[in-house]
Amino acid sequence: MSEFATGRPVVLRGGTVLPMDGRRVLPRTDVLVTGDTIAAVGPELAVPQDAVEIDATDGIVMPGMIDTHRHMWQTALRGYGADWTLTQYFVWFYLEHGKLFRPEDVHAGNTLAAIEALDAGVTTVVDWSHGLRTVDHADAAADALQAVPGRYVLAYGNIQQPPAEWTAAPEFRDFVRRRVTGDDLFGFQIAFDVLGDPAFPERPAFEVARELGAAVTTHAGVWGATGDDGIRLMYDHGFMTPETIYVHAASLSADSYHRIAATGGSISVSTESEQSAGQGYPPTWAVRAHGIPVSMSMDTSVWWSGDLFSAMRATLGADRSREHLEAHAKGATITHAGLRAEHVVEWATRGGARALGRDDLGVVEPGKKADLVLIKNDLSPVSFPLLNPFGHVAFQAQRGDVHTVLVNGRVVKHEHRLLGVDLAVARRQVEGTVEYLRAAMGEEAWVSGMNPDIPDAKLLDNPYTYTDYRSSSTHTR
Repeated sequence: MSEFATGRPVVLRGGTVLPMDGRRVLPRTDVLVTGDTIAAVGPELAVPQDAVEIDATDGIVMPGMIDTHRHMWQTALRGYGADWTLTQYFVWFYLEHGKLFRPEDVHAGNTLAAIEALDAGVTTVVDWSHGLRTVDHADAAADALQAVPGRYVLAYGNIQQPPAEWTAAPEFRDFVRRRVTGDDLFGFQIAFDVLGDPAFPERPAFEVARELGAAVTTHAGVWGATGDDGIRLMYDHGFMTPETIYVHAASLSADSYHRIAATGGSISVSTESEQSAGQGYPPTWAVRAHGIPVSMSMDTSVWWSGDLFSAMRATLGADRSREHLEAHAKGATITHAGLRAEHVVEWATRGGARALGRDDLGVVEPGKKADLVLIKNDLSPVSFPLLNPFGHVAFQAQRGDVHTVLVNGRVVKHEHRLLGVDLAVARRQVEGTVEYLRAAMGEEAWVSGMNPDIPDAKLLDNPYTYTDYRSSSTHTR
């Protein structure tokens, strides 16, 4: 499709458009893209003579999806930990084998993760990159993201050192100076967790983030690791801001939700993860009750899918299941679902944009960035009839139905094929990482790692080693 490389305008013709400005559905509507911007939305648009036309008939045109929490560096181990608990994940990555990853292994994982995101219509990903043991690892992560034609936010983290230590290092400051240049396709956050230690050892890292003007993203409300004490410390010291993204937030009290709501932060829900790993029950029921903005994420391909279609349907299932079970316990019956398909589609698009402070993303509207997805599969019997577009996206569609993807006005997937991506090179890089890790660990450890023994109970409480703090609050209801 060489015509897409010339910078010509692109028009998506005759699709069902979800503008994400409420429940509106626009049938038989065109979307015109010029440069990196949506120029017009409407029926039978007049377009420039040199525009490339894409037939969107019988398809759905929607904003590109946004994942606000993905450990992209771990993607080279796709499916390895399918039967893990969160404890086993902590032990494997934080305490044992995560230290083996070289810069080239981070590069391999990030490259594959970035490609698989585009393939699934996820045009923006927050790379929750807590495997950056050195700046060489960080440069490798950034190099990979900037080599794939998507939109990414590097959330810089290092699980092998205290946050106060690695954020204070001169080489970290140098990395920010060199790599965070205002590139619209490459954003920056700082990623670390707050354990609840009354000494608040994470405070210096927050101060660095404030100085640099960088948002903080943190795993909050993770059973056995982070809880209400950490939220309270952040609040009492003035470090809860509208830019803060609280990942999971699945085992918090109403007090913490009130603090998040009052300070304008948002919650990234990773339902597949929360259901399977044990952070707590997916909190959408509580988050909705407190009016907290929601975005969606898939966490890590070590366990789960790399797309937000799975996240949307898992979230609807978890929320509705809880609603029904609570009603049954009272002898009642739910007659109307509180969480609707349109809500999770909104969270997967505009919700992510709001969390990132990007009002130019997550909607199909003239003047906004042209990050767009066409869901259309003429060879699939599941593609018709198209009666409820929000329901179709949430329950029927999957990555194989993603026909066309645009990022910043550039067509990066068309007719179900990725453009400008060398999948063979990505495969070789990942195969090299797997071969290296398998040899470095030894065959016995490699095999047993997929089904590890339960570790010493002391390790269950806090996977971080820079403080001896242990909290009973994360083990009480």
